[in-house]
Amino acid sequence: MNRSLSLRDAALADMAGIRARHPTVFLPLPASRLGALLLCAAALGLLVFGLWRLDFSPARLVDGFAQLFHFLGLMIPPDPGTWSRTVLILKGLAETLAIALLGTLGAAILAFPLGFLAARNTSINRAVQFLSRRMLDGVRGIDALIWALIWVSVVGLGPFAGVLAILTSDIGTFGKLFSEAIEAADRKPVEGVTASGGGKLHGIRFGVLPAVLPVMAGHVLYMFESNTRSSTIIGIVGAGGIGLMLSEMIRTLEWNVVSFIVLLILVTVAVIDAMSGRLRAALAGARPA
Repeated sequence: MNRSLSLRDAALADMAGIRARHPTVFLPLPASRLGALLLCAAALGLLVFGLWRLDFSPARLVDGFAQLFHFLGLMIPPDPGTWSRTVLILKGLAETLAIALLGTLGAAILAFPLGFLAARNTSINRAVQFLSRRMLDGVRGIDALIWALIWVSVVGLGPFAGVLAILTSDIGTFGKLFSEAIEAADRKPVEGVTASGGGKLHGIRFGVLPAVLPVMAGHVLYMFESNTRSSTIIGIVGAGGIGLMLSEMIRTLEWNVVSFIVLLILVTVAVIDAMSGRLRAALAGARPA
């Protein structure tokens, strides 16, 4: 103990020498690092405030997990019950896949020209590019579930509302992804077409499209996989598909049927993911260098 005190006293006595030998250690924090520290402290404070404001309670979380495990026990084994109900579930799943497919393809077709209008290097002028971007941002800012509620109110219950909800929501997403792919395309093929006497449309057709079509196709495949899950959610609000049946089974506490539907959805999404992954890999391999 006395030795540690003597070492500390010696260090304090030689503070000027230490500063002279190691000047970089005693430099004040740069403004950028100080700003980063203040930002981290503010984020931590916001996190603590949010947990307090939202009544976060570890005890409630533990009780919730206990209840969750109780429900999982009720779900075993998965059982649709009757053959007629199995047929209805499979029809609902097929309807969900149809909603996802039609909505995704419809959105991709409509977003295709919008992507060129929203891209800086292919748009008509800056005003059109700005307005196209803001329109796509506005459409993309509304979740598919909200669009489903809107379209159910407009066209009524059923899968048609689900297709329109997926289509409307994905137009904004596809438009942004397509425009970014177009802007990132290599300019050399376009310059080659222009040098050969081609106009702007020829440059887009023969210089931009061959490079961006595989990328766009990959985006469409990924969104189809994602929309298969989204179609299940929007079905709960009456937009068709298996979601409505899932909601009804939860409401009536038929947990064996719920687990069967959830398992069926998981298997379907896994199969679609594997297939779309192979197709995306093939498209990436076929992309021109």
